Amino acid sequence: MIPSLRGWHNEYADDGLVVIGNHYPEFSYEEDLDNLEEALVRLDVPYAVAQDNDGETWRAYKNHYWPTLYLIDKQGHIRYVHIGEGRYAETEKNIKALLAEEY
Repeated sequence: MIPSLRGWHNEYADDGLVVIGNHYPEFSYEEDLDNLEEALVRLDVPYAVAQDNDGETWRAYKNHYWPTLYLIDKQGHIRYVHIGEGRYAETEKNIKALLAEEY
């Protein structure tokens, strides 16, 4: 998932795409901000990642599976959800369609 997110960020950020990762730790060492920052550098993650130690964002989206990808339109509405890996071409098609929409 990260390579695709990185690619979309690099390709479409100038067109208005904002990629935000949400890190909800599975293990206690993942709760440490220094460990998260090290992983983001090691994995070459160029987009913002929120540290969600208490799972508030995870629960707000009623998320149950990892990874889950949400595309949110310019008005803040969830328009596309994909659970798991794969369907990268379909997701990119939806990204392009949402970026092309007028307000």
